[in-house]
Amino acid sequence: MEKLKSLRDKTGAGIADCKVALDEAGGDIDLAVEILRKKGIAKAAKRSGREAREGVVKVAVSEDAKIGYIMEINAETDFVTRGEKFQEFAQRVLNLAMEKQPEDLAELMSLPYDGGTVRDSLGGLSGVIGEKLEIKRYAVLSSDGTVAAYSHAGGKIGVLAALDKEGQSDIAYDAAMQIAAANPKYISPEDVASAELEKEKEIYREQLLKEGKPEEMIEKIMPGKLAKYYEEVCLLKQEYIKDDSKRMEDILGGVKVEKFIRYSL
Repeated sequence: MEKLKSLRDKTGAGIADCKVALDEAGGDIDLAVEILRKKGIAKAAKRSGREAREGVVKVAVSEDAKIGYIMEINAETDFVTRGEKFQEFAQRVLNLAMEKQPEDLAELMSLPYDGGTVRDSLGGLSGVIGEKLEIKRYAVLSSDGTVAAYSHAGGKIGVLAALDKEGQSDIAYDAAMQIAAANPKYISPEDVASAELEKEKEIYREQLLKEGKPEEMIEKIMPGKLAKYYEEVCLLKQEYIKDDSKRMEDILGGVKVEKFIRYSL
C-alpha cells in the first residue's frame, strides 16, 4: 500500500492504473513511473486541473435507424480537436460504441481498446498530444420507430431525434436539424413543468403591471404571451426553419417525436 501511495503522489494517476503499473514493474516505483509516463497517464493526470473546452460532438445511427449514438469529446484547444489523431480517435471510439452498445459513459470508458481500455487510450493520447482530453458525455437513443442524427458546424452541435413510426428517416432528419438550429427545451407544451410555467406567468404579470395594464386586461393578454413562450421552447410549436409559414407540428403530421438529445459545445 505504501508503494501504491508513493506512486500516486509522484504521478497523480488513478489507483487502478498505479496497481497495473506496479505489477508490470515488479514493484519498482521508478520503473512504474516510467511505465505510466509512457502510457501518458502520469502526464495527463497532472493536467487534470486544466479545462478541456474545445471539442467535437460525434453522432451516428444504426443501419436499421433504430439506435442512435451521441458522444462529446473535448480537448483544450481548437487546434488539437481539428487534428488527425484527435479526430481519428473520436471516430474509432464512436465506431466501438456502435459495435459494443455500452449503455452509459462509464461502460464506454471501460470498453477494451488497443490492449487496454478506452480510458487508458484517452490518457495515452493525452500524453502524446500534450493536452487534457476528456470524453464528457455519451448517450444512446433507441426506438421501435425511426432514429435520425444531425451534425452542425463541423461537430459543434449534434442531435439525435426519435419518431414513433418506422421508415421516417427524412422527417426525423428534418426534426433533428430543427432541434440543432432552434434548441427547444421540450417537445410539446404539455411537457413544460408546471413550476416553470407559473414562473413565466409571474414574470409576464409583473411586466404588464409595470406597463400599467389593469388586472382584467392582463388575464386576456396572458394566453398570447404563453403561446409566444411555447413557440420558443417547444419543438412542435416552433416555426419550421425551412419554411416559416409552417410549424413543426405541421411538418410532422401524424408522426410523433418520442425524444431528442442535443449536445452543444
